[in-house]
Amino acid sequence: MSEPTGNTGRWLKRITQSMSGEPRDLPELIEDLREASERGLFNSDALVMIEGVLAVADMQVRDIMLPRAQMVFVERDEAPDKLVELMVESGHSRFPVIGEDRDQILGIVLAKDLLRLQIEDGSSFEIREYMRPVMFVPESKRLNVLLKEFRQSHNHLAMVVDEYGGVCGLVTIEDVIEQIVGEIDDEHDVEDAQAIRRESDREFTVRALTPIADFNHYFGTAFSDEEYDTIGGLLMQEFGRLPRRGETISVGEMEFRIVRADRRRIDLLRVITPRVIEPPGADKADR
Repeated sequence: MSEPTGNTGRWLKRITQSMSGEPRDLPELIEDLREASERGLFNSDALVMIEGVLAVADMQVRDIMLPRAQMVFVERDEAPDKLVELMVESGHSRFPVIGEDRDQILGIVLAKDLLRLQIEDGSSFEIREYMRPVMFVPESKRLNVLLKEFRQSHNHLAMVVDEYGGVCGLVTIEDVIEQIVGEIDDEHDVEDAQAIRRESDREFTVRALTPIADFNHYFGTAFSDEEYDTIGGLLMQEFGRLPRRGETISVGEMEFRIVRADRRRIDLLRVITPRVIEPPGADKADR
């Protein structure tokens, strides 16, 4: 086979050498990849995924897990109607089932397995019939190893334990994949063109990039936009750091919960108002 020529050939050779044991560090490899992308060897989307793969190999479960305090549990003796209510409200698809306390994880129950409770008499319901085996992983496990174990075991969720065996969080296969491909929207997420969506009389889903001026107009608030332009920027100022998914904070009379965030920015919020409001143009925005 002839050796590749031209710019593409030279960059292929350099990248191949970087990956074949030649003594150069990771930052230099990433710089080569970025320069190759700029020269058109592959597009920016591919570059993001390549960088994500390299990052996953160097990250641990503790870096992306949902902390224990923010987890939604299902109690073993919970009434069927309460179970369905909890699942609908949270929007999750998998739930850890606990016994006497939150360190006693009995199994995992899937929301889809309980759909029949909506149409059947749940008086004889026994949650043990629906529980699936639970997967436990240490918080120090590398993400690339965890992804391989998820694929082999066909599990989508794992409970994270600390060095003493206590439950300290949970992690899903989606959390790992998002480190490679970026945030994955689902059917519960706000559409790109829709910055604010009413969920109930006092609950709204809001994109973090919504301008503060638009937020104030919609909710009748008076948040300052002197230092930050977006509601996400305002919340980062209030937290004093980049918050993690599930964290909540009150600003004025409004309560904000972080629905989705990554290591760089806040993306999606749940806003709870102190009273029922009728925002200007709400009917039009919710259609």
